[in-house]
Amino acid sequence: MDSIRRSSVLIILPQPFISEGIKAQTQPVVATVVGVCVGGVVGGGNPSVRPTVGEAWPRPQMSLINTTYLIIRPDTFKFTTGSHTCDILDKAVERYMDIIFSSASSRTYTNQPWTKMETFSGYLDEVNVNLLAPCETHPYHDMDEHYQIKIDAPDSPGEGSIIAQSIWGILRGLETFSQILVPDGSAFRINSTQIMDYPRFGHRGLMVDTSRHFLPVAMLKETLDLMAMNKFNVFHWHLVDDQSFPYVSSAFPNLSKLGAYTNRFVYTADAVADVVEYARLRGIRVLPEFDTPGHTQSWGPGQPGLLTPCYKNSTPDGTYGPIDPVNDDNYEFLKQLFTEITTERFNDHYVHLGGDEVNFDCWKSNPTITAYMEEHNITGDYSKLEEVYITKLLDLVAALPNKNGYLVWQEVFDNGVNIADDTIVHVWKDENVPVAYKQELKKVTAAGYRTILSSCWYLNYISYGVDWYKYYECDPQDFDGTDEQKKLVLGGEACVWGEYVDRTNLISRTWPRACVVGEKLWSASEHTGNTSKATPRLEEQRCRLLGRGYNVEPLWPSYCEDDIN
Repeated sequence: MDSIRRSSVLIILPQPFISEGIKAQTQPVVATVVGVCVGGVVGGGNPSVRPTVGEAWPRPQMSLINTTYLIIRPDTFKFTTGSHTCDILDKAVERYMDIIFSSASSRTYTNQPWTKMETFSGYLDEVNVNLLAPCETHPYHDMDEHYQIKIDAPDSPGEGSIIAQSIWGILRGLETFSQILVPDGSAFRINSTQIMDYPRFGHRGLMVDTSRHFLPVAMLKETLDLMAMNKFNVFHWHLVDDQSFPYVSSAFPNLSKLGAYTNRFVYTADAVADVVEYARLRGIRVLPEFDTPGHTQSWGPGQPGLLTPCYKNSTPDGTYGPIDPVNDDNYEFLKQLFTEITTERFNDHYVHLGGDEVNFDCWKSNPTITAYMEEHNITGDYSKLEEVYITKLLDLVAALPNKNGYLVWQEVFDNGVNIADDTIVHVWKDENVPVAYKQELKKVTAAGYRTILSSCWYLNYISYGVDWYKYYECDPQDFDGTDEQKKLVLGGEACVWGEYVDRTNLISRTWPRACVVGEKLWSASEHTGNTSKATPRLEEQRCRLLGRGYNVEPLWPSYCEDDIN
């Protein structure tokens, strides 16, 4: 490393900052931050953080990096592929050639001729992308994402390769390779490197809400690009909610015609296919969510009889509550709708069925529902009525042609619904009370259910100042449970709810804060327990994404070379 600069900077923090060597405080603290710059020329000014250069994000599981380096020249470099190839691989190679060489700025890290430096090891004009098995066509839960990178290794001096058993590992390896290149004048330098990497968790998701505000497909694609650059593999698409129903159903066209904000703010079959394909090429699953029986006000206009009529003094008051669970016709409607969703639009094995925040007041007021509950000996037990609905929904979804699996929000479990053994419970509540969600993880896994965590990763909540460290300190396996219980934690998801998020701020509000969640879910736990060590690396990742053309927000007072572009 050619230069290291240590600087003391004043960081004003609105909440306690906890990191190695710094006790929790409520007053401003002076933090010493180390940034490593390879071949760097330190300028003036006093940014809060100086980034590392050429370090991968998320941090690889195992890496060995030597001081010797090779030079990559844009006009002579190429990727080569072996006997196993497919559209995903071909398009990935093309994409990363563009990412690497189109996003490179004209900045210069050194004026020294490459060949006159003692650590210069030669030129790297070719990297072999070695896929060891035939391509799989679609990403899926628990897919193999292992990969290796070998650059100028002892057993292959002067050569470069990215090696993986699966196409999904190749995609992750290409991203890491693109990050460890350091722009150096008109070329790039790359250290002699060996990396063996794989994810800690198989479910690394980002949930985006397109009901409160419609998000153009272009913004969803931009989000998928950024997810791939941070090794996320699940795009949880919260398509519809009380406010609007932008999903265009071929079986029930009135749902969007009468339930969307306008007929322009909708996702047609072609638009959905476009998003799913864009995600597939990046190794990202698209997990659709259609939340019922609550959060369904926008469904009502397009499907008469679906919602429960609310009563006041034995008379309908013109308002409606959750889906009517005692109307048998509603289950036939749901069967047809979910058949379309799971067989024609989305190819993932799983669908998210919601089940959260069901308000019982309207059910309590409805005489038909009261009579049904008396007949079935559940009078007054509205959680049991919810169980009737959820059980029927889960049974019909499980019996669809694709035999789908499903996720539900934690209330379904909390309310004692008798859910199937293979249900995945999505824990989301009490993000401000860590003990509460840790207790929830303990209870869910003690009951034998698989789970994912979102409670501490609600990115739509914002605060003034440095707030990313709280996301970095959250760990899905940090609860009082046995090793077997912790194995039931599949991973987690960052969530971006859309009440105050639209196309103008989706990217800046989500990134780079979501990068932090990406590393927590990918990297080894022993690599992600220290916010001060992550700080300069996160600054580099933020600048990297900015340099690639994405308007990700700053984390503190600083600058990136691409701020002027």
